[in-house]
Amino acid sequence: MTATYHDFDTPIGTLRLVGGEDSIDCIELPNRAAEPPDPVWEPAEDRLPEALSEARRQLEEYFAGERRDFDLPLSPHGTAFQRRVWAELRRIPFGETISYGELAARIGKPTASRAVGAANGRNPLPVVVPCHRVIGSDGRLTGFGGGLPTKQALLDLERRVAGGQLLLSPVLSSRAAS
Repeated sequence: MTATYHDFDTPIGTLRLVGGEDSIDCIELPNRAAEPPDPVWEPAEDRLPEALSEARRQLEEYFAGERRDFDLPLSPHGTAFQRRVWAELRRIPFGETISYGELAARIGKPTASRAVGAANGRNPLPVVVPCHRVIGSDGRLTGFGGGLPTKQALLDLERRVAGGQLLLSPVLSSRAAS
C-alpha cells in the first residue's frame, strides 16, 4: 500500500502527516525529517485520506487551544519496548510534565531512563504522542527532535490553555522549589 503525506502550517512550523486512509504512521516536525514508508505521495487537499484529514483537523484544534486529547487511528512502527514507552506517553495529562526516570518507573523499568529517553527520541508521532511533556529530572528541557524552542513552544501553549499553570510532577515540583 502506498502511503500519502500532507504538509500544513502550524504555529511551530510546517508539519508533515504521513499515513493512509485508516491510520497515521508518522508526523514530521519542521526541524526533523522522519523516515516515512516508501513510496509516499501527496494528494490534492480535497482528496486527503480520512485519517490524514482528521489528524490535520485535530492538530489545528490543539494549536488553537481547543483540544487537549487526540482520538486518531495511529500506526507507529517500532519495537515492543518503544511502543510501550509511546503508549505511556499518551497517558501524561495535557499541561503536565514528568521526568524520564518517572516515565521509566511507570513502565516498570525504573533503571531504564536512558532506554526510555532513546525510545522517546524515536517517537514517530510527536505532539499527538506527547514526548514534549518529558523533561530532565532537574526540571530542565532536554532533547527533542524538533529542537528545544519547539518543545518550549508546545509546553507554553499547553500552559496557557491549562490556565497559565504548567503542572510538574510532584518530584519535579519539590526540586523546582528548592
